[in-house]
Amino acid sequence: MMESGSSYRPLAGKTILFGVTGGISAYKAADHARGLIAMGARLIPILTENATRFVTPLTFSAITGEKARTDLFDPDGAETIPHITLARMAELFVCMPATANFLAKAASGMADDLLTTITLATTAKRVVFPAMNPAMYENPVTQENIRRLREQGAVVIEPEGGPTACGETGKGRLPGWETVQEVILAAVTPPDLKGFTVTVSAGPTREPLDPIRFLSNRSSGLMGYAIARIARRRGARVRLVSGPTSLPCPPGVDLFPVETAADMALAMGRLAKDSDVVIMAAAVADYTPAACAGQKLKRGAVPINIDLVPAPDILAGLVAARPPGQFIVGFCAETGDVVPKAMEKFRKKEVDLLVANDVSEAGAGFEVETNRVHIISGTDDVIGLPLLHKEEVAERIWDLIINRMSLSTD
Repeated sequence: MMESGSSYRPLAGKTILFGVTGGISAYKAADHARGLIAMGARLIPILTENATRFVTPLTFSAITGEKARTDLFDPDGAETIPHITLARMAELFVCMPATANFLAKAASGMADDLLTTITLATTAKRVVFPAMNPAMYENPVTQENIRRLREQGAVVIEPEGGPTACGETGKGRLPGWETVQEVILAAVTPPDLKGFTVTVSAGPTREPLDPIRFLSNRSSGLMGYAIARIARRRGARVRLVSGPTSLPCPPGVDLFPVETAADMALAMGRLAKDSDVVIMAAAVADYTPAACAGQKLKRGAVPINIDLVPAPDILAGLVAARPPGQFIVGFCAETGDVVPKAMEKFRKKEVDLLVANDVSEAGAGFEVETNRVHIISGTDDVIGLPLLHKEEVAERIWDLIINRMSLSTD
């Protein structure tokens, strides 16, 4: 998940009309607005009269740095016809929370206040987040209004389940930041991976020594998860084979958790068969204990010797079994002089791209939000990227993959 203080601003230059209606989740909408601002967006808040009973226009003005609009007939700026001017100036229209009343009006084309008038007048992509009492959400009339809005081209996001403010339990809660972030970013991202199936590995593997201990490494999974997240954001069907991490699965991504290198080899081999792109970003163990002790190894005066055997070379197996036209990307974590080592690995592995980084470099190794990588796509073709947020690194990698795949089909 993107940190709010990150210098990565994927919404820079984007203007979002941010509608707020009269539901208790309006207080959460204020926090989500802050997150979108942190990603670089310009937000223009538009509150209904009932929304102002839950949150004040001043709150949204302070968060966004923009005048919070509430009145269709506000004389301030009336000469520009605000509901038309505003409707034309944004790349995206968002409404959160969207009450049952708003859904009914928007679905039927009613325009009796500033927000519904802009909803009708805008040609921007519309993203709507319903939030209300679970019974109201499940009501057939509400569901029909949602269906009609989707038929009209709006993206309507299901609310989350759980206890609601009214004391009931069910679907009705405004989604959390992770979901909101991905929905908004997907809405403004060209779907240039739509129709593609992608399989990504991420995180470490754990090779058991006994029922308690294991051999592993410091991989956090951040890079692989970023690659999966960006692919889903760009429209792909994404399967993520992940070793043990503390990261939440990116919304819309199918997660396949594994533990050992052998587990990962099986999962990747099975899922790669129908994948257009396979990316091995996981930090897989090179060696595994020859045997796992059945009981805890006791400490004693005599040193313990553990026999290690090579773990499966997953990437080599994927390359050997690749179907025609499949694009395979490998990762190479090194220390010291990275490029010569990566070039040698590129030649040996016969992948289409190899992404290499020096994990000993400050800010570019494990357990950090940033990375500095070299991308190798030929014996004389090396692209060095500066230190970037890992999601931006993932974007650059996907740009190269799409470019290479389009060249191969020309």
